[in-house]
Amino acid sequence: MRQAGYKLKVIDSNDMSAVKKRLGVPDSLQSCHTGVVEATGQVIEGHVPAPVVAKLIASKPTKGVAVPGMPANSPGMGKMDGKLVTVDFAGKAFSQD
Repeated sequence: MRQAGYKLKVIDSNDMSAVKKRLGVPDSLQSCHTGVVEATGQVIEGHVPAPVVAKLIASKPTKGVAVPGMPANSPGMGKMDGKLVTVDFAGKAFSQD
Protein backbone atom coordinates (compact mmCIF):
# COMPACT_ATOMS: atom_id res chain seq x y z
CA MET A 1 0.00 0.00 0.00
CA ARG A 2 2.85 2.39 0.76
CA GLN A 3 4.33 1.70 -2.68
CA ALA A 4 0.98 2.70 -4.17
CA GLY A 5 1.14 6.04 -2.33
CA TYR A 6 -1.15 5.31 0.59
CA LYS A 7 -0.17 6.65 4.02
CA LEU A 8 -0.51 3.95 6.64
CA LYS A 9 -0.82 4.09 10.39
CA VAL A 10 -0.24 0.70 12.01
CA ILE A 11 -2.09 -0.01 15.23
CA ASP A 12 -1.32 -3.35 16.86
CA SER A 13 -4.08 -5.07 18.82
CA ASN A 14 -4.19 -8.17 20.98
CA ASP A 15 -7.87 -8.65 20.12
CA MET A 16 -8.34 -8.37 16.37
CA SER A 17 -11.62 -10.29 16.61
CA ALA A 18 -13.10 -7.40 18.57
CA VAL A 19 -11.70 -4.87 16.09
CA LYS A 20 -13.19 -6.76 13.14
CA LYS A 21 -16.54 -7.08 14.91
CA ARG A 22 -16.61 -3.36 15.76
CA LEU A 23 -15.88 -2.52 12.11
CA GLY A 24 -18.58 -4.88 10.82
CA VAL A 25 -16.34 -7.38 9.03
CA PRO A 26 -18.48 -10.50 8.46
CA ASP A 27 -17.06 -13.63 10.14
CA SER A 28 -16.92 -15.46 6.81
CA LEU A 29 -14.74 -12.74 5.25
CA GLN A 30 -12.21 -12.24 8.02
CA SER A 31 -8.54 -12.47 7.16
CA CYS A 32 -5.14 -11.49 8.52
CA HIS A 33 -5.08 -7.69 8.11
CA THR A 34 -7.76 -5.07 8.71
CA GLY A 35 -7.58 -1.48 7.53
CA VAL A 36 -9.83 1.56 7.58
CA VAL A 37 -9.85 4.40 5.07
CA GLU A 38 -9.70 7.32 7.48
CA ALA A 39 -11.46 9.79 5.18
CA THR A 40 -14.47 7.55 4.42
CA GLY A 41 -14.61 4.94 7.20
CA GLN A 42 -14.55 2.14 4.62
CA VAL A 43 -12.95 -1.13 5.70
CA ILE A 44 -10.32 -3.22 3.90
CA GLU A 45 -9.92 -6.83 5.02
CA GLY A 46 -7.07 -9.07 3.95
CA HIS A 47 -4.62 -8.81 1.06
CA VAL A 48 -6.69 -6.41 -1.06
CA PRO A 49 -4.78 -5.01 -4.08
CA ALA A 50 -4.09 -1.24 -4.04
CA PRO A 51 -6.12 -0.58 -7.23
CA VAL A 52 -9.14 -2.16 -5.52
CA VAL A 53 -8.72 0.24 -2.58
CA ALA A 54 -8.90 3.14 -5.06
CA LYS A 55 -12.06 1.62 -6.57
CA LEU A 56 -13.53 1.21 -3.06
CA ILE A 57 -12.88 4.85 -2.19
CA ALA A 58 -14.60 5.90 -5.43
CA SER A 59 -17.58 3.64 -4.55
CA LYS A 60 -18.55 5.45 -1.37
CA PRO A 61 -21.73 3.48 -0.70
CA THR A 62 -19.64 0.30 -0.35
CA LYS A 63 -18.87 -0.24 3.36
CA GLY A 64 -15.91 -2.52 2.85
CA VAL A 65 -14.15 -5.13 0.75
CA ALA A 66 -12.30 -8.32 1.59
CA VAL A 67 -9.99 -10.97 0.25
CA PRO A 68 -10.89 -13.80 2.66
CA GLY A 69 -8.13 -16.08 3.87
CA MET A 70 -4.65 -15.72 2.46
CA PRO A 71 -4.86 -16.71 -1.23
CA ALA A 72 -1.55 -17.48 -2.95
CA ASN A 73 -2.39 -15.07 -5.80
CA SER A 74 -2.86 -12.01 -3.56
CA PRO A 75 -0.45 -9.09 -3.02
CA GLY A 76 2.36 -10.08 -0.71
CA MET A 77 1.56 -13.78 -1.03
CA GLY A 78 2.51 -14.59 -4.60
CA LYS A 79 2.12 -13.66 -8.24
CA MET A 80 -1.12 -11.96 -9.19
CA ASP A 81 -2.78 -14.08 -11.88
CA GLY A 82 -5.91 -12.11 -12.73
CA LYS A 83 -8.10 -14.55 -10.79
CA LEU A 84 -8.05 -12.92 -7.34
CA VAL A 85 -11.63 -12.05 -6.38
CA THR A 86 -12.28 -9.25 -3.90
CA VAL A 87 -15.80 -9.24 -2.45
CA ASP A 88 -17.88 -6.60 -0.73
CA PHE A 89 -19.21 -7.20 2.78
CA ALA A 90 -22.38 -8.74 1.32
CA GLY A 91 -20.16 -11.42 -0.26
CA LYS A 92 -20.72 -10.16 -3.82
CA ALA A 93 -17.80 -9.90 -6.25
CA PHE A 94 -16.39 -6.37 -6.21
CA SER A 95 -13.28 -6.83 -8.34
CA GLN A 96 -11.21 -9.51 -10.06
CA ASP A 97 -7.50 -8.86 -10.40
